[in-house]
Amino acid sequence: MVGGRKSRSAGPVPPSTTLILDNGANTIKAGFVTDEKTDEPRVIPNCLARDRHKKVYIGSDLEKCKDFGEISFRRPVEKGFVVNWEAQKEIWDHEFFDDKAPQKCDPSETRLVLAEQPNSLPALQSHCDQMVFEEFGFASYYRGIGPAFNAYQDVQDMFRTPRAPDPIVELPAEVVLLVDSGYSHTTVTPILQGRPLHPAIRRLDVGGKLMTNYLTRLLSVRHFDMRNDTYIVNEMKEAACYVSLDFKGDLEKTWKGTRGERRESYLTGAGIAKDYVLPDSHTRFHGVVRDYEPAATSKARRLAGGVSTEDIITLRNERFAVPEVLFHPPDIGMRQPGLADLVMQSLSVLPVGLWPGLLANMVVVGGNALFDNFIQRLQTEILERVPDDCIVRVARPANPITSTYYGAANFAKHEHVEKLAVTKQEYEEHGAGWVARRFAAGLGVDS
Repeated sequence: MVGGRKSRSAGPVPPSTTLILDNGANTIKAGFVTDEKTDEPRVIPNCLARDRHKKVYIGSDLEKCKDFGEISFRRPVEKGFVVNWEAQKEIWDHEFFDDKAPQKCDPSETRLVLAEQPNSLPALQSHCDQMVFEEFGFASYYRGIGPAFNAYQDVQDMFRTPRAPDPIVELPAEVVLLVDSGYSHTTVTPILQGRPLHPAIRRLDVGGKLMTNYLTRLLSVRHFDMRNDTYIVNEMKEAACYVSLDFKGDLEKTWKGTRGERRESYLTGAGIAKDYVLPDSHTRFHGVVRDYEPAATSKARRLAGGVSTEDIITLRNERFAVPEVLFHPPDIGMRQPGLADLVMQSLSVLPVGLWPGLLANMVVVGGNALFDNFIQRLQTEILERVPDDCIVRVARPANPITSTYYGAANFAKHEHVEKLAVTKQEYEEHGAGWVARRFAAGLGVDS
C-alpha cells in the first residue's frame, strides 16, 4: 500500500474534476465535483424510448415527449446491473460526451466515481472497467458499492440528533444500516466505517418496476387495459400509492361487500378511494390525483346521460395493496421474506454487539422511500422483532433519490478517493484483473 502510494506520487497529477454517476435502473443521478463546489445532480432517465409515432428519445430527451401512451422502453440496466453497454454508451454519449451534451465532459481530464449495486457478477464488473478506460478513456476511476457511499453523509443530521453547535462531522459514519429500495430491487446493507459488510448484505427482488407491473395487472382486470401504458401506470403509482399502517383495517374499509351488496364505506370511499384522471395527450400530458367523487366517474356519467371528457380510474385498495408487496411478498406468490424479516436476516449473521448501533442508525434511500408511511411501517415492524431494550430509529434523507449521489460527492472530496481510485496508467500497466482485485479489496485495515 505504501509502495503503491509512492509510485503514484511520481505519476500524473490527480484530476481536479470528478464526475459522479449513480447509474440506476430507472434514472442516472449525475454531476461534477471539484474542490470548490458540488453540482446539483441531474436526474436523467436511463433509457431509450420510442413513442407510438416512432420518434426516439435518448435519456433526458424524454422530457420533450408529450404522448406517453403505448411508449416502449429499452433499458441498459436490468436487476440493478448494466447488461447492455451498447444502449448505456448511447445514453452516456448523449448526456456527457457529444458536442451538444448537457453535461459536457472531457474524460481524459476527469475522474469517474461510479456507484454499483452490491454483489455484482465479476464478469459484469470487468466489462464495466474495460468500458470506462478503453472506450471512454477516463483519467481515473473508482467503482464502489452505491449504498456504502451514503455513509459519507451526515447521518445524524437525518435523525436530527441533538448535539453541540457546528460539530466536526467525522466521515464516513461509524455504523449505518442502509436500506436501498429502488426500481429493480431492494437491498439491506450494513456499513461499518464506510465498508459494506458483504456477508450480511441481503436482497429482495421487489422494486418499483415489479410494483408498477403489479398495479398494471390489477388495473387491466378491474378498469382499463393498461398493459401498453406502463409509464402512465408508474406515474399513477408514484402519485397515489401509500404504505398502509393498518393493512387489514384499510382492506375492510375498501371491501365492496358480498355479491350485490354495496357497503357504506365502499360508496363513500372511506377516505381511501381517489380518482385518477388519465392524461389525454392534448390538454393533459400527465395524470392528476383528485378526491373521490362517485358522480365523476365515466360510468356514472354515462348512466346519468352526461358526456364525459375525462377518463377516470377510481383507485381503492390498489393504493396500499401494491406497496404492501415490499413487506409481504407472498401476497403475489413470491417465496421471499418481507423487508423487516430481511433486515433481521442481515443482522443475524453479525455479532450481537453491532446490533444496537445498526438498529439506531437505519437509513432508507431509493425512490420507494417516498411512499407515505414507509418509514413508520418499517420501524414498527422491526420493533416487533427485536429485544425490548433495543432502540430502533429509521430515517429518510430529504431526497432519497439523490442521497447516494451526494454521499459519492463527499467521498470524491475525501482522502479515501486517492487511496482507492485507479488511474488509466495503472490499468494499462496491471490489467483488468488487478483493477478488479483492487476494487474488491476496498479500504485496507490501515486506511
